Amino acid sequence: MAGNKNATEVLLADAAGIARAAAILERGGLVAVPTETVYGLAARADNAAAVAKIYAAKGRPDFNPLIVHVTGAEQAGCYAAINSQARELMDAYWPGPLTLVLPLRADSGLAPAVTAGLPTLALRAPAHPVMRDLLESLDFPLAAPSANRSGYISPTSAQHVLETLDGRIDAVIDGGACEAGLESTILAVRADGSLEELRPGPIRIDGPVGASSGRTDASIEAPGQLASHYAPGKPMRINAEAAGTSEFLIGFGNIAGDCTLSASGDLNEAAARLYDCLHQAAASDHPRIAIAPVPDEGIGKAINDRLRRAATPPE
Repeated sequence: MAGNKNATEVLLADAAGIARAAAILERGGLVAVPTETVYGLAARADNAAAVAKIYAAKGRPDFNPLIVHVTGAEQAGCYAAINSQARELMDAYWPGPLTLVLPLRADSGLAPAVTAGLPTLALRAPAHPVMRDLLESLDFPLAAPSANRSGYISPTSAQHVLETLDGRIDAVIDGGACEAGLESTILAVRADGSLEELRPGPIRIDGPVGASSGRTDASIEAPGQLASHYAPGKPMRINAEAAGTSEFLIGFGNIAGDCTLSASGDLNEAAARLYDCLHQAAASDHPRIAIAPVPDEGIGKAINDRLRRAATPPE
């Protein structure tokens, strides 16, 4: 793994870049890869040393499990038990920004740290063409949490990745800006066929879905459940109608700001721009951040989930 500052290699999102990334991953290295949600920090999920590098590079708590990325339902079945409800969801939403938490197979062959010792496994088949091409060139799955220092703002560009991980990982594939801009929806599929939403995201599921109960950090079942997460490193105020003294204002709709999620009030645009605006706010000279109200509907629920966690001071 790259160990000295400015040693991270930036790869083009072409056949040569994907082949280079595959070679790095094959030998147990770390590569940041674009997905349709955010950039993921990939390592082979069947290699304990490689997975340990993810936790070390990110400074990630060892109780926080990882999402394993696969090509589709067939490969997923090698690592988790798939019931009829899970298969219906895979058929309907994969490839795409939906992660399913399923019972781990005893013969999965995955590194134990991937699941943080839990009996369940988080699986996703991403839709981004670069990540799909990379997965299809490999004969092993990839563990890939967001490619940033743990707890910090998620990355939606290669530059965002380098802001916190330059010199800590081997390479990043520069695939431009991520389309969705928010991490995947996470659903736990229980043995009785019931569903529980562990993290809101771009996918909204029709039908009965239970809301996640409150959890302590010691009982995390999937990524994105920490009370304090996605943090810009400055005090942050949400539902702000105007900027206060020394605040960088992130606007929405008719509330203009130093950076605007969406001047037209488009929630999909706001989701795509959320982390970029937070990165701008973090890099600004303003010591505080304020964010205009975002409607708590549709993908706005996922946006507000991220904002509440970003505004929660770490314990």
